[in-house]
Amino acid sequence: MIAVIDYGMGNLHSVKAAVERLGYAVTVTSDESELIKADGAILPGVGAFGDAMAELSKAGLDEAVKRYAASGKPLLGICLGMQLLFSSSEEHGEHAGLGLLPGKVVRFQGSYKVPHMGWNRLAFRTDSPLFAGLQEGHVYFVHSFHALPGREEDLLATTDYYQPVTAIVGRGNVYGMQFHPEKSGSVGMQLLGNFLALCGKPVQSV
Repeated sequence: MIAVIDYGMGNLHSVKAAVERLGYAVTVTSDESELIKADGAILPGVGAFGDAMAELSKAGLDEAVKRYAASGKPLLGICLGMQLLFSSSEEHGEHAGLGLLPGKVVRFQGSYKVPHMGWNRLAFRTDSPLFAGLQEGHVYFVHSFHALPGREEDLLATTDYYQPVTAIVGRGNVYGMQFHPEKSGSVGMQLLGNFLALCGKPVQSV
């Protein structure tokens, strides 16, 4: 069972539908006991970093996500959910994140268009089980802030938007994707499928 964590700020149903298309049983939940039982968990997110952390805290899910990550089972943050994995963000002031990955989230600075919105090509920086059987391709981004990982080895893939931009991060069982894999065609679905394969076998063939 895959748990999609519901704290009121995410594309829950599109993520749930994508997981189901890949053949996995999935539940959308804000209950820690359901989360802890799951074979894998996805933390989605849309909106402002500070608001998201406040909602997670109010529901007690900030500590629940940390405990889940400590269990060693696979965890994936998507879009804002990826940013929440880091230590802090400067979005509308300074806000502490979950601290599962060292680093900070900063706003794009420059005369170019913000938010970064559209299809951009991934550049893999290292071997990762997320990239099994996959060639670099284009995925769909929508974001005004980007992550600066504190450890270079946590940076698994970048894209280019007037500068190298963090696209995929990972350390141990904790992964993050800045783009929306569920909206990124075959490349996105393969990446999501490779994450889910770390959680176990699908319940049905696809």
